[in-house]
Amino acid sequence: MIRKFISRVLGRKAAGKPSAPAVIAVTQHGLQRDDISRGSRRTVETLQESGYQAFIVGGAVRDLLAGLKPKDFDVATNATPEQVRHCFRRSRIIGRRFQIVHVSMGAETIEVTTFRGHHGENGGGKALVDEQGRVLRDNVFGSQAEDAARRDFTVNALYYDPSSETIVDYHHGVADLRQKTLRMIGEPRTRYREDPVRMLRAVRLAAKLGLSIDPEARHPIREMSSLIENVPPSRLLDEILKLLTCGHAVRCVEQLRQEGLHHGLFPLLDVILDQASGERFVALALASTDRRVREGKPVSPGFLFATLLWHEVLARWEPLRVAGEPLLPSLFLAMDEVLDGQAEKLAITRRISGDIKDIWALQPRFEQRSGKRPYGILQQPRFKAAYDFLLLRVEAGEVEREVGDWWSAFLAASDEGRAAMLLPQAPAAPRRRRRRRAAGERSAASPAE
Repeated sequence: MIRKFISRVLGRKAAGKPSAPAVIAVTQHGLQRDDISRGSRRTVETLQESGYQAFIVGGAVRDLLAGLKPKDFDVATNATPEQVRHCFRRSRIIGRRFQIVHVSMGAETIEVTTFRGHHGENGGGKALVDEQGRVLRDNVFGSQAEDAARRDFTVNALYYDPSSETIVDYHHGVADLRQKTLRMIGEPRTRYREDPVRMLRAVRLAAKLGLSIDPEARHPIREMSSLIENVPPSRLLDEILKLLTCGHAVRCVEQLRQEGLHHGLFPLLDVILDQASGERFVALALASTDRRVREGKPVSPGFLFATLLWHEVLARWEPLRVAGEPLLPSLFLAMDEVLDGQAEKLAITRRISGDIKDIWALQPRFEQRSGKRPYGILQQPRFKAAYDFLLLRVEAGEVEREVGDWWSAFLAASDEGRAAMLLPQAPAAPRRRRRRRAAGERSAASPAE
């Protein structure tokens, strides 16, 4: 027992030099090949039949052991990207930082990675890093043991062989998962410098899997949080979307606050966590997102960002309205200011930005319930998303419930019923007529002949 404990401790401390892996049988872990998607099984079998090692790896194995349904299945192999590509007719090599192969199996796209080796001087590799130690490009290939040591957390360094139904575990990830602990492989400060996104990933995995972050991995997060400012906006956007759509967004956001991963890092988290006026609205939006994920329903990034940034728009729109600016032009001005502020840290795509603006721009129009205007709103491409957004605002107490009830009834009504529901049009404001000047005044004002 003591020897096993010492072996585990030394195995964690000696990053990159793990002891012999544990090969865990199906009778111990319970994961069967039928739990794996058909496309990923065929990918592994094809590589193995071609003489290569191949395993289901990482998050899929972790989630299945935790009783969750994986979003996708990744494969790791000792075949190089070119060798993988030659094994599959429908495949292509992508990536700069580390080359991977996308293999198409029917409707599935399987991500296949080559085992990674050690980088830097000690490993003999040639990883390109910046002045803060973040790895920019790294195409160093290695063995399965080296690949396991290069992964971030022990629960992600699990290799499942569907042929034998065994799990290869170099860093006691199965035991950590059972003990509800998230541990870093290697020295945490070094691993965070290599990729600061790992700090956000630690929060997401802990919230998603109900794990507690190991103190050695948790303590450096607050003091090293500024490194996230060096991460490209596109990677931050990807990680934030994963965090907010993992099905545990409420818990993730709460833990981000606990770890100090919001102040000054990027405006979106500041808005979510520090805006008291919109706290209830944001809480409802995140809870709604978590509910949709649990029910297997799609989550729109545009709708999600629209909810999270709405009160920032209101904060900029209200002063313009008070100053007498026209309603819609001032709203569009506020929308542009908010999205421009986010663009500095998050690479929100043009398509997502368009969806966000469409949802916001329809909100004032829901007050128009007379004449032909409601029919025109129904024809808008983003009407359903904007309507769901309106109901959130009603639930948060921002809009009178009567408005939301009217639109719900209008949607369900027949053509005759809709016509009967239309409110009477407000009387048009009298038009001011210009006073016609007398002929004598006109001639006096005209230039002399």
